[in-house]
Amino acid sequence: METIQIKYFTDGIDDLCYVAGKSDWIDLHAAEDVDLKAGEFRLIPLGVAIALPEGYEAHIVPRSSTFKNYGILQTNSMGVVDYTYRGDNDQWRMPVLATRDVHIAKNDRICQFRIMKNQPELNFVRVEHMDAPDRGGFGSTGK
Repeated sequence: METIQIKYFTDGIDDLCYVAGKSDWIDLHAAEDVDLKAGEFRLIPLGVAIALPEGYEAHIVPRSSTFKNYGILQTNSMGVVDYTYRGDNDQWRMPVLATRDVHIAKNDRICQFRIMKNQPELNFVRVEHMDAPDRGGFGSTGK
């Protein structure tokens, strides 16, 4: 099991942990109370800096209930944190756009992350034709 250093920037948020038996994603919490008006953008601090192991990255996405509960959209769809973002001031944040007026309380679970190995180095080769049969194009798997 890997051991990873975590710096917490604030008291009053839960320590990072797995939701036992439900997922291998780890929830992240708002590190402060946030009030947003519809159409407002904000970088919401998540209260942690994490020293990922070299060769790994974290993928940050909203929880499945985030939009229903708060009406916020993560503006970059998915955040990627590489292992070099690990200094004392490298607090993770979630860039959001509010679709309605909303209050997010400190310690509310608003997003989640998982740690992934970096993609291996790939060699791309230009070809005139692909060797695989066509599936039927975009949207071909049905409704």
